[in-house]
Amino acid sequence: MSAARQRIAVIGASAAGLAAAEGLRRLGWDGLITFVGDEPHPPYDRPPLSKQVLSGAWPPERTALRDPGRLAALGLDLRLGTRAVAYDPARRHVTLDDGARTVLECAGVVAATGVRARTLPGTEGVEGVHVLRTLQDALALRRRLAEPGRRLAVVGSGVLGAEVAAAARGLGHRVALVGAQDTPMERVLGREVGALLAEVHRDRGVALYPGRTVTAIAVDGGRARGVELADGTFVEADDVLVAIGSEPAVDWLRGPAAPDLSDGLGCDRYCAAAPGLYGAGDVARWYHPGLGRHIRIEHRMNAGEQGLAAARNLLAELDGERFGERRPFEPVPYFWSDQYDLKLHAYGVLAGAVRTEVLRLGKDPLRLAALYGGPDRVTGVLGIGLTPRQARSLRPLAAEPGTWEEAVARLGETVTA
Repeated sequence: MSAARQRIAVIGASAAGLAAAEGLRRLGWDGLITFVGDEPHPPYDRPPLSKQVLSGAWPPERTALRDPGRLAALGLDLRLGTRAVAYDPARRHVTLDDGARTVLECAGVVAATGVRARTLPGTEGVEGVHVLRTLQDALALRRRLAEPGRRLAVVGSGVLGAEVAAAARGLGHRVALVGAQDTPMERVLGREVGALLAEVHRDRGVALYPGRTVTAIAVDGGRARGVELADGTFVEADDVLVAIGSEPAVDWLRGPAAPDLSDGLGCDRYCAAAPGLYGAGDVARWYHPGLGRHIRIEHRMNAGEQGLAAARNLLAELDGERFGERRPFEPVPYFWSDQYDLKLHAYGVLAGAVRTEVLRLGKDPLRLAALYGGPDRVTGVLGIGLTPRQARSLRPLAAEPGTWEEAVARLGETVTA
């Protein structure tokens, strides 16, 4: 291998990208690691953006995933504020938009570019219309919410929309939560649990507009003044957060002989999309052997775990004698959400369940545990308002679910112990 080929490029200065870079060093890679990120910031944690940063409880620097000393100790070739714009899979060349169109010749590449927020057409440049994906997005909305008595319309009642609604109500603002689904987070939690969460938001003063679609954002003098709904309802607002999902950031991978880019970067059980190209984090859609299908997970814990797995398997491909064999990546997915004083913990896969079993433990505050899955198999478990010990004890129910009857019995034993 030539000296130039002794480079691994990690594209995406994200949690997944950082985990990959640290994993490469920990596992013994002593070659060059070029670390490319399109934002000017070193890697930072995204989950606090919609909660602690937005509310003002955290200064932005607290989101940094590593202090400067620890980051410097990795010996990275940092290319921050720089995007990858092309990839040649045959040559393993990455092209950057750094003004000189630098081409990186690589031994291998870890794609950890994450996702970008979806927007509503015609809202570019309109004052008071926001998305929330980056630190700059969060700080822009935080500056607006620092003013008293704001009216915020949140378009999209998924995880992000529900979290921002809770944070804004905590600051004393008037909040409207508009969602195409009938209940908040329904795609993930299902209708029964979503209805219970809706009660929590209503009790805290959020105006809910379920099962509604937005036809337009009303603008006056270049500023947002509200949202128009398909049923003719007009919701007045000083600020509008568009939280209608995201799209995998894969444009730089398009071109001749491109890998599978349908719903993210398609990868095998080892997180490999092509020889020398591995995916990690929100952008990766990989085959999960335990579930028997491809999945893509936009959760913080998965980003860290998959970044390390991608690094390990890439090194094994490059030099199996030195780094060992590749290992399938088959974690128990996990995510959490903070809304008001509630903590939601989920293990496994909840979305798409055809059967749920909900064990209600309390109403004020809301406390419950629930199982999710198909007709014959449990695939996920949820806890709301549980103690940290109880929440952690839910994991085996997703990792080794057993039959529905066994899982229901174990759920009751777990949360009442």
